[in-house]
Amino acid sequence: MDKIELRKLQGFLRRSLGNEEVRVTADPKNPDDAAVHLGERKIASISVDDEDGDRSFAFAMKLPVGRETLQSYLRKLFENDRLTIAPRGRKTDSVELNCGEDFLGVISADDPKQQSYTLQVAILDFDLDDF
Repeated sequence: MDKIELRKLQGFLRRSLGNEEVRVTADPKNPDDAAVHLGERKIASISVDDEDGDRSFAFAMKLPVGRETLQSYLRKLFENDRLTIAPRGRKTDSVELNCGEDFLGVISADDPKQQSYTLQVAILDFDLDDF
């Protein structure tokens, strides 16, 4: 990822998550990936997907909490009360994350007891056009 993409991804995540403290930097171990920070803490990673000639990005963030505290954990982490989780129909191992009325991504259980989760956000190249 180049500096322009990193800056655009940072702008996208700041707006989507509602927190201006989010930073996106190059991953020193893999130049095709990026690290997402909140303050000094690395909270997520972003990888590139170039399949089929369309460039997109996969945001992945581990959430070390159970289902009953996902929403409060994310609201507190990003200092954003507009973040909400919603059920996904018949799916019981995952929920949607929204900011207001905007869909952000899917939060899926990592284990059968549903004590940890992963937030996944697909970012398409045209999502970054405004940045």
